[in-house]
Amino acid sequence: MSAVPDDQRGSRRTLQFPYEEAPKMGEVREIVPGILWACLPLPFALNHVNVYFIEDGKGWAVFDNGVFSKKMCEFWEQLLAGPLGGRPITKVIVSHHHPDHIGMSGWLCEKYDAPLLISQTAYLMCVNLSLNPRQDRASFYYDFYRRYGMEEETARLITTSGHRYLTMVSELPETFLRLLSGDELYIGGRRCRVLQGDGHAPEQIMLYIPDENILLAADQVMAKISPNVSVWSTDPDSDPLGHFLRSLRLLEANIPGDPLVLAGHKLPFYGMHQRCRELVAHHDERCAIIAEACLKGPKSVADLVPYVFPRELDPQQHGFAFSEVHAHVNRMIRRGEVHWIEPQDGVYRIALSGMLAQ
Repeated sequence: MSAVPDDQRGSRRTLQFPYEEAPKMGEVREIVPGILWACLPLPFALNHVNVYFIEDGKGWAVFDNGVFSKKMCEFWEQLLAGPLGGRPITKVIVSHHHPDHIGMSGWLCEKYDAPLLISQTAYLMCVNLSLNPRQDRASFYYDFYRRYGMEEETARLITTSGHRYLTMVSELPETFLRLLSGDELYIGGRRCRVLQGDGHAPEQIMLYIPDENILLAADQVMAKISPNVSVWSTDPDSDPLGHFLRSLRLLEANIPGDPLVLAGHKLPFYGMHQRCRELVAHHDERCAIIAEACLKGPKSVADLVPYVFPRELDPQQHGFAFSEVHAHVNRMIRRGEVHWIEPQDGVYRIALSGMLAQ
C-alpha cells in the first residue's frame, strides 16, 4: 500500500473507508500482502473486536486476540486451521489489558510456545485484576460510587454483579517482552514502530508500519465511536481525559501523514488527523454540557450523568457513564473551571469557578 501524496498528507477533512464491511466471522481479509484482518465475536453490545495478523516467517504474529472462553478456543482452532493455513502463531502482541484484547493471550502463548509482547502496565494490570477479585472489595467500590452521588441501589447492583474479568482472560505466561514507546520491532522483515497511548487504558500499545503507512491503533482512535475514558475508584483524582487528549496530540505529531488506521473496533479508515480533532471536539462538548448543568447549582458526578448521557442505562452502562463523566469533571478541575465543594451529606459536588461562575 503506497503512502498518500505529500500534498494530501494529514489534510483529509472527512474519513474515508476503503472497505464497506468487515470480514465475516471465521474469515480473514488481506489488507496488504502479509497483513490480514479478522473479526472475533464479543459477548457485549459492541459485538466484535478486530484482530490483525502480520506474516512472520513460517507463521503469524497476532495483534490482539479477543475474550477467553471455551467457545472462543474452538473459534480460534477453526480460524488457525482454515483461513490462516495451519501456520503457527509466532508472537502474541497485546495492545492493552481489557479482556477483549488480551483474553486469549495465555491460551495462544501456551499452545504455540509463543512470546507475549505487551506493555509492563498492561501485563501488571491484568495480573492484578486476575488475583484481586472485585467481590472481595465490594464495600470499597460501593463507598466510591456513593461518595460521588450514585444512588444506593445502583451502586449495590454495580458492585455485587461479580468479577467477570476472571472469566474472560486466560492465565498469562509468567514472562513477557516489555514494549515501550519508541521501540522498533521487525516482524517478518517489516519494521514496526511502537507507540503508546493513554486515557482509555494506560500505556496502550499501537504499531506504526512506516514503509506501508499503516497504523494498528487498537482502541486509541476508532471511526464513529469514542473510546471509554474513565476514572476508577483506585485513582479517583486522576486525569485520564487529559492523558487521552495529550496522547492524541502526540499521535498527530508522530505520524505526520495520512495512514490507513486499523482500529480495535469498526472499519479501517483514512483520516486519522481529522478523527483526532473530532475526538477533541467531542470531549470539549461534554465539558461544556457539564458547565451548563452547573449553572443551575452544584452537581455531583451522578447528577451529571443524565445531562451527558440522556438515555436509559442499565447498571453496567451506568457504571461506565458515571466513570466517564467523572473523567470530564477531573479534567475541568485541572483546568480551573470547576472545584469540589466539601460534602455536607457525604456526597462531593462540583461548582463553577472563576469566569464560568459569573
